[in-house]
Amino acid sequence: MTLHSSNSKGLQVGVGAGVVLVALALGVGAIDISSDAGYAGVGPNFLPWVVAGALLLCGVLLIREALTGGYRELEEGSGDERANWAGFVWLSVGLLLNAALITVLGFILSCTLCFVLAVRGFKNSEGSLDLSLGALVKDAAIGFAIAAPVFWLFTKLLDINLPGITSTGWL
Repeated sequence: MTLHSSNSKGLQVGVGAGVVLVALALGVGAIDISSDAGYAGVGPNFLPWVVAGALLLCGVLLIREALTGGYRELEEGSGDERANWAGFVWLSVGLLLNAALITVLGFILSCTLCFVLAVRGFKNSEGSLDLSLGALVKDAAIGFAIAAPVFWLFTKLLDINLPGITSTGWL
């Protein structure tokens, strides 16, 4: 079924309503976050309120768009008709292992592993899964090159503690 079918208006309103519900849930969660001003005069609840407000605005605009003629100039989806479950499994395993191993392997290595498995999932969905050692090493190097600067940015520049594997704070 495409979004241009007779049931598309209801689906489009449903998407907007879903975004509004997520915004409201985020707003309810932000109520419990401390508002004591911290660095730069804003408290820890500032960003959740900004995101909740932006999501609420987007949800309302999506509903308005759906009720006034639907999503205009909407192209057909480029994906397959059916879900790629093998790719979904690769991605899910990567995320779950990242969550489970981040305190064991440290941020950089667990995120590198997550990246390698996520690439396997995306490549699988494209029909070009490559399990060769060269592809795995290349993806691990790219994942490390992304995760390490993020880790250093948070730990060295922003002074936010992320799990590392050494006491030096560099890995």
